[in-house]
Amino acid sequence: MGAEKKRDPSSALSSASSRAPSISERDWEAHTLKPALEKSPERSSSFTTVSGHPICKLYTPADLIGWDPGRDLGQPGEPPYTRGIHATMYRARLWTMRQFAGFGTAEDTNRRFRYLLSQGQTGLSVAFDLPTLMGYDSDHALSEGEVGKCGVAISSLADMETLFDQIPLGEVTTSMTINSPAAPIWAMYLAVAEKQGVDWKKLSGTLQNDILKEYIAQKEYIYPPEPSLRLVTDTIEFGARNTPKFNPISISGYHIREAGSTAIQELAFTLRDGIEYVEHCLQRGLLIDDFAPRLSFFFNAHNDFFEEIAKYRAARRLWYRVMRDRFGAKNPRSWALRFHTQTAGCSLTAQQPYNNVVRTALQAMAAVLGGTQSLHTNSLDEAWALPTEAAATIALRTQQILAYETGVTNTADPLGGSYFVEKLTDEIGDGACEYIAKIDALGGMVSAIEHGYPQREIADASYRYQIEVDRKEKVIVGVNEYLTEEKPIEILQINESVARRQSGRLRDLRSQRSNAEVDRRLTSLRKAAEGRENLMPFLFEAVKAYATLGEICDALRAAFGAYEEAAIT
Repeated sequence: MGAEKKRDPSSALSSASSRAPSISERDWEAHTLKPALEKSPERSSSFTTVSGHPICKLYTPADLIGWDPGRDLGQPGEPPYTRGIHATMYRARLWTMRQFAGFGTAEDTNRRFRYLLSQGQTGLSVAFDLPTLMGYDSDHALSEGEVGKCGVAISSLADMETLFDQIPLGEVTTSMTINSPAAPIWAMYLAVAEKQGVDWKKLSGTLQNDILKEYIAQKEYIYPPEPSLRLVTDTIEFGARNTPKFNPISISGYHIREAGSTAIQELAFTLRDGIEYVEHCLQRGLLIDDFAPRLSFFFNAHNDFFEEIAKYRAARRLWYRVMRDRFGAKNPRSWALRFHTQTAGCSLTAQQPYNNVVRTALQAMAAVLGGTQSLHTNSLDEAWALPTEAAATIALRTQQILAYETGVTNTADPLGGSYFVEKLTDEIGDGACEYIAKIDALGGMVSAIEHGYPQREIADASYRYQIEVDRKEKVIVGVNEYLTEEKPIEILQINESVARRQSGRLRDLRSQRSNAEVDRRLTSLRKAAEGRENLMPFLFEAVKAYATLGEICDALRAAFGAYEEAAIT
């Protein structure tokens, strides 16, 4: 698996190269294990995580030779943050329950937002439709058939005003899953806050804004990497000066994992993307401790319970060392990796969809045991369509049951000190470090992307996993084993009336606004894009004049060009 370390799964305990069994362990192997295996052989000749990482029969203190609990584990709220970034963890404050929602028009999604808030959701998370993600207006020819289908359609400040109608932005946290058009969408959000009379310094939330993972995995990019990184750096710089409680970027491993990566690849490529953003901000002249405390991360919660927990623990420890040793950050808030988690969409099955409730619950528990700050739980019907209100409610209730009924929130890092979890945390961290060193040797993440390195690694891992599924070496209940006759489920249907309504709104907008003012603002934006100024003030003025998202993105296309990916061989 690329740079991942392999262990010898034939060993009764762990890799012979890493340690030797103790006398008591050899005695156990000879007198207890061997007779048991003779009577009842193991189900497989090889046990691995979902990612294919070998897992041994037993883990003991001998697996942790050289492991220093003070150096490698520490205490909650203290470096290296393996056990969590807060001293009290969930005993003082639960994670933010942030259900991802968005469909149809802004009115449709606004109703869903207000319903979820009334049901106990504690943060908003906006899903945008494909035209919005690609920087096109709802009435553009390339938007046909996609308006409002995979998220809410947002073409202008008018749509954003409707989206957050009767929702006080100074009192809720809002996450927005948007990347190439992140800067203009954020400008719209800031304009809505201004219209509501909310001080920007009180705004709290997160802008996804991670363009590098688009080139690696999701492929929703508009501009070439360098001008795209400029836009990201502009938002980070603007946020550091104007919105001190808002996270201007959420560096996302989620989509890397959804594309088929292993857990180690997800961790490595995500952290290396983070390093790339930090380097660009430093080149801009920003001071590390002025912006690093507001960097946030976004990870997947997949099916392998212990692998996921170990991944989150390794992530915190690695980021602490990167920020302290590589970048010389002095502020402890710069060292502490904060992250949102979403359960694995790629693990959901159209077959036997009610099984997805169980998958989601276990994935969510792994995220909580791993110390997440924010969580979205997928709905049972998402392999079919966007979630219905009933399915979204069950997903939210899953989080609430975890929080209030299971006891997993009663102590910090309850699996800390487990021989297995600590060893797996070390191995995942070591594997990620090898990948990061490889990307450094290639000249950084942009260069690695241009060489197709992370793309190939993910494609290879995805291919291997699919072969294992096809051979039933990996069992997916209801898909390649335990099949039953399927019954249809109720799904949310988004029809073409959404596109017609959006086109009508855009016609009205263009007839009522000052088109001369829009042209003036767009011209200023394009000229600024051709120079070196921070573009956020120009974007803010354009959206306040009701320039549409498509018009703004076209002005930037004129300055930056559009990106076309070279074939990966």
